[in-house]
Amino acid sequence: MTTPTRISYLVLALTLVLAGVLHLGAALLALLFSYFALRKLAALTKNKWLALILFLFLAASIAYSAGHFIRAAIAALPEVAEHSIPSASAWAEARQIQLPFTDLDSLRTVIIDALKEEAHYLQNVVRLAGSTTAALLFMLIGIVAAISLFFNSQLDLYRESHATKNNLYSLLSEEISARFRDFYQSFALVMGAQMTISLINTLLTAIFVLIIQLPNAPLVIPFTFLCGLLPIVGNLVSNTIIVCLAFTISLKVAVIALIFLIAIHKLEYFLNSKIIGDRIRNPVWLTLLALIIGERLMGIPGMVLAPVVLNYLRVELSKIEVPPKGGSAVAT
Repeated sequence: MTTPTRISYLVLALTLVLAGVLHLGAALLALLFSYFALRKLAALTKNKWLALILFLFLAASIAYSAGHFIRAAIAALPEVAEHSIPSASAWAEARQIQLPFTDLDSLRTVIIDALKEEAHYLQNVVRLAGSTTAALLFMLIGIVAAISLFFNSQLDLYRESHATKNNLYSLLSEEISARFRDFYQSFALVMGAQMTISLINTLLTAIFVLIIQLPNAPLVIPFTFLCGLLPIVGNLVSNTIIVCLAFTISLKVAVIALIFLIAIHKLEYFLNSKIIGDRIRNPVWLTLLALIIGERLMGIPGMVLAPVVLNYLRVELSKIEVPPKGGSAVAT
């Protein structure tokens, strides 16, 4: 293994470590997902500029849909509370359970009193808002970087103009590009499996949504599929939206939706382990262990990246030949 090759592995490892330490996992995922989508759209359209236009339209549609559902849920909250709180109170009274609220005003009072007891609440909100804003900014930077890579992925832009042909910078650039290209291939492989999982999740959710006649079902179903492309967390986002919309029907329907979606979420967790594990040729227990470790190290982005890193390690380690005991080392 040459020196540039060793350094390139170190650069990739350092990138992943820094992404975790500096909380840039979301930005890294935004870059990978955006590049993946652009590549797929380019394969369909055979035109990079058309692929970019479709990608920007798709990204804007997803952002608008998410904002629309959130605004609709907030606007419907008073009406939902007006119909749901009496039902909840009657249910609790029948079971001799004392609730601290009887209407929307008393519920609001309970919430405000609870918040006042937490002296650090306002500081936490400000800190959360600041971190969320920074995360969104870094994700936007990741998307812009993906677009740049999509049109030109070369690291050494002036390879032919160097006075020394096989200079260290050019060789190192080639090796680093190869490492990140292999890492992206692992990501694309895992995403192919994730699309299968998302289709299964969307089909089951669509059946349930149509049965309960959920409002905005034509938008909820494709949005569920798009969210499902993000392992674990995407399912949580779509489930939250569905439960909020179910509240606009009745408290009972919302509870049923919550139970159903929890079951779907648990099913998806094991589908991730089984389908992705089979695709990357790793046992279920190892994929589950990687998901847990990834979550502990980087949070939700770590769970998304865990199967990717696991597959990448398998591929790279499979290239190294270990000689018999007493033999000379040979590496491919």
